[in-house]
Amino acid sequence: MIIFGSSFIKSPKFITISSENEINSTTPNDILLLKELNKPYKLANFCSKNSLCYAVIVSSIKDALFANALDCSYIIADINLAKILQNIATDYLFEAKILAIITSDNQLEEIALNSIDGVIYKNYLKD
Repeated sequence: MIIFGSSFIKSPKFITISSENEINSTTPNDILLLKELNKPYKLANFCSKNSLCYAVIVSSIKDALFANALDCSYIIADINLAKILQNIATDYLFEAKILAIITSDNQLEEIALNSIDGVIYKNYLKD
């Protein structure tokens, strides 16, 4: 299981971006974070074409499908949606990893029992 944001484990930074210009202020070790996948997917396409590691917070299956097709590294969703997405990701052999948003260590067992790729702590996503 991938764990981002635990105080016990060193994690790369997730840096929220909303334009190509903001990418210049990030480091190669950072993971670019799109808070949503907006049509016409210009920023996601830019990340994909430049082989940048990026994550997208999704609120629907459709957005997760597009994120994976656009070479997203991590698809982030609430726990309930992450459970659904993990099954789809497994069936369709997604390259992207599914991350469930959690608020405490107590939720790790639930995530593991549902075979979700990983977690990210909610407070780690704050700017």
